[in-house]
Amino acid sequence: MFFRRLSFFFVFFVVSLFSDMKKILFLVLALVWAGAGAALAQWQPKREFRGAWIQCVNNQWNGMGRDRMQQTLTYQLDELQRSGINAILFQVRAEGDALYESAYEPWSRYLTGRQGMAPDPYWDPLAWMVTECHKRGMELHAWINPFRAKTKGTPQLTSPYYAQHPDRFFNYDGLLIFDPAIPENRSYISFIAADIVRRYDVDGLHIDDYFYPYPVAGVRIPDDASYQRYGGDMDINDWRRHNVNLFMKELSETIHRVKPWVKFGVSPFGIYRNQKSDPNGSRTNGLQNYDDLYADVLTWIKNGWVDYNIPQIYWQAGHPAADYVELTYWWNANAGGRNLYIGQDVERTLQYADTRGNGLRDQTQQKYDLQRQMPNVQGSCQWYAKAAVDNAGYAQTLRTVYHRTPALQPLYPWLDSKAPKKVKKMKVVWTADGPVLFWRAPRGKDEMQKARSYVVYAFGPGEKVNTDNPEKIVAITTEPFVKLNYMGGQTRWTFVVTALDRVGNESKANTKKVKL
Repeated sequence: MFFRRLSFFFVFFVVSLFSDMKKILFLVLALVWAGAGAALAQWQPKREFRGAWIQCVNNQWNGMGRDRMQQTLTYQLDELQRSGINAILFQVRAEGDALYESAYEPWSRYLTGRQGMAPDPYWDPLAWMVTECHKRGMELHAWINPFRAKTKGTPQLTSPYYAQHPDRFFNYDGLLIFDPAIPENRSYISFIAADIVRRYDVDGLHIDDYFYPYPVAGVRIPDDASYQRYGGDMDINDWRRHNVNLFMKELSETIHRVKPWVKFGVSPFGIYRNQKSDPNGSRTNGLQNYDDLYADVLTWIKNGWVDYNIPQIYWQAGHPAADYVELTYWWNANAGGRNLYIGQDVERTLQYADTRGNGLRDQTQQKYDLQRQMPNVQGSCQWYAKAAVDNAGYAQTLRTVYHRTPALQPLYPWLDSKAPKKVKKMKVVWTADGPVLFWRAPRGKDEMQKARSYVVYAFGPGEKVNTDNPEKIVAITTEPFVKLNYMGGQTRWTFVVTALDRVGNESKANTKKVKL
């Protein structure tokens, strides 16, 4: 990657020495960009986060009922799997409610049409999604909104917590907000997250970009009483950020105490600070996490309170106030040792032309080329899942170009860096459906060292075994077997199987030679 960039700037320098060679310069640059883009498209990372958000707040489930909703989700998951998506961020708590069975919060109106009304026929969407995602080799991250308790469209509240403690909330422009200053609120939300993590086999707990409410012109946050009680000598803006920091620390520690392998991630608004507010900010001009939402994302990263960060860079390359390219570079430079993925808007990516002068009518290639050049960017997340499914051309590009080979999840060495042991007793059994390769799971002393899934590689005659090559991955599966394709029994193949633990550490390889 470095030499590709170096060659670009060298050509630019040499040709630009000759002012009468502008046409040649343009042609050379175009060829270099085309070559770099083609090379990046062919290169496939072995590890990459390839996520998609499935939200409920757009009311897409209202009135569907269990069977139709399951049918719709099944179709979306199947299509996303075909497109190489390996992680689903599923919204299960939009406003102090639940799209899962909860003893503490009411069923969501986004599921049944009325808050507190159970689904009929009865089912648990989160439990169902965990099973369906794992069956497809996808992670499932439960996505909650921490502080929002009521949106403008919610006509009634049935929350027991609100009924018991209405003084712990404030109203803001039609929203009802858990006051972040109140310690009991922070502990309650952490308790709800712990309940989800404890009872469901989720791979991650995810929160979005709503902390203190998005500002409305002329509307003040009504937290004077809390400030008088808890603020002390702090500036009110620093105090609000301090409240959110306390919450993030408590939530992170709570999740990892319940299950150390569950990843805690956040998707903040795409701008941390503008340069006009902070010389170290991005060259942008928009709403700011730090100043307007009181979300000090860099402090969370620096202190290790989050395991991954997915800034919502939903704008297009070339946006006059919030350029996708500028923000991707900025977040890459401020990744801070935690996993960084880019949140990108599918519809806006397709709406705008590539800004590099290559004639491409959308920005898919431009965005993927850029993020894969960034040393600290380890993947992306699609906003939103349905858009990634419904846009057939975009899905096809993912399948044939950028997600052409399977990808393992990025590593989280601060959670665990010890790999499981090798799989054992590999053998081929000839069944009525053809040959099946079986193996036995390795022993693990504790949950962190147990095999969670397996990677199967296939190498043809004369090919050197190289498990760093994702082109050779034929399956990532939770089952201790894989069906093989019989081709007449004349060709000797080498199959390699490794074990993955819950955070993606990969074991040493075990091999089996088979004639197929």
